[in-house]
Amino acid sequence: MALFEMTGMGLAPIAQSTFTALGLRERFDIQQAVRKHIGAITPDVKTMVLAEEFGDWVDANRRIDLLCLDEEACLVIVELKRDHSGHMELQALRYAAMVSTMKFEQAVEAHRKYLRTQGSDADPEQAIREFLDAEEGPVGLSKTVRIVLAASDFSVELTTAVLWLNEQGLDIRCVQMRPHSIDQRVLLDVQQLIPLPAAQQYQVALREKTMEQAAARRQAKDTTRYDLSVGDTTLVNLPKRRLIYEVVAEAIRRGVAPESMAAAVSWREGRMFVAANGQLDESGFRRELPGKPLDRYYCADEDLFHLGGKTYAFSTQWGSRTLEAINNILALMPGGAPLIYTPTTAVVDEVSYEEYVLRQRESGSIELERNGQPVQPVKPALRELASQLDVLTLNERGNEMNTRQIGARVMRAIAALQD
Repeated sequence: MALFEMTGMGLAPIAQSTFTALGLRERFDIQQAVRKHIGAITPDVKTMVLAEEFGDWVDANRRIDLLCLDEEACLVIVELKRDHSGHMELQALRYAAMVSTMKFEQAVEAHRKYLRTQGSDADPEQAIREFLDAEEGPVGLSKTVRIVLAASDFSVELTTAVLWLNEQGLDIRCVQMRPHSIDQRVLLDVQQLIPLPAAQQYQVALREKTMEQAAARRQAKDTTRYDLSVGDTTLVNLPKRRLIYEVVAEAIRRGVAPESMAAAVSWREGRMFVAANGQLDESGFRRELPGKPLDRYYCADEDLFHLGGKTYAFSTQWGSRTLEAINNILALMPGGAPLIYTPTTAVVDEVSYEEYVLRQRESGSIELERNGQPVQPVKPALRELASQLDVLTLNERGNEMNTRQIGARVMRAIAALQD
């Protein structure tokens, strides 16, 4: 397809060039540009780059230009040619066979090496998990390996072979990249030739497969939430990442140093906290740590920790060993009110009284909201409600009952008023 420039009432053709004529190199120009904008050649499937010039299982002279991962957890072989496509489909098929047995841990290691070459200290496993929306639990890569061939031109022999291979169940795409030069700029015309974008049946099948695998990942994901009790205070319905944050916050209040906690969670020691000198708010903290992936830490003003002349932020990235980490931190706790966490259970009773809503869960824990906002600690507010409703808060021995007992009595009194 030709490109034209509109000039007044007419059209001026923009001459097609070649990468060679423009002095653009395959690896150091074209590959670098595509790597930074991988979506240009995979427009309808979200894709991330895992590695560049990957050759862990290939002899020294054979390397995959770009090894990628798509949103369906399929590995993607991307092969680039500066001008003519040659026999790139055969080369890509060999590479696909070689990586087809790759496990998640190997993908993480490949991405770790790639990130190092880019000067990034990001966590490769977490980067992949976030991309796949698989924060918790095991991750299995799909058995399917997709192939993307990108070149300025494709021979009839190659396109015929690709069409036949796709009919046998493979997923190979041919993407044409044709350079044009205008006013010392290079314009790239990128078009997917195989399969045609108008192939609705293929696209529908691809979407259905994506939805099925996404549903399977959601089923495998551990979404258990927890209640955390510290004395009279109970925090309810916490996801695991927030549960460990609240445990860490209580440990710091009791004098446990962040460094001690990081040492107790050795597998996350270097990434559990980030710190900067000074008593900083969120904006100041971010200014002090440019380039750090602070979107992976609790950085809101109310979530930062200040001690010893430093400001600390705690990681939001926790996986299958979260409860193990919590137990290790609890072992460091000095004396004080016990910390108890239990899985959040279903609500078995709920009552409303004036601006309050009270809930009781299967575990017996009591939740209290006032004007739609959680009330913490719960017990002092329950005492006030008990006083208004003439509910006793002492047991037979004259000792004050616990939060669950008072809450249950208050809820029964409210229910009696409403009968």
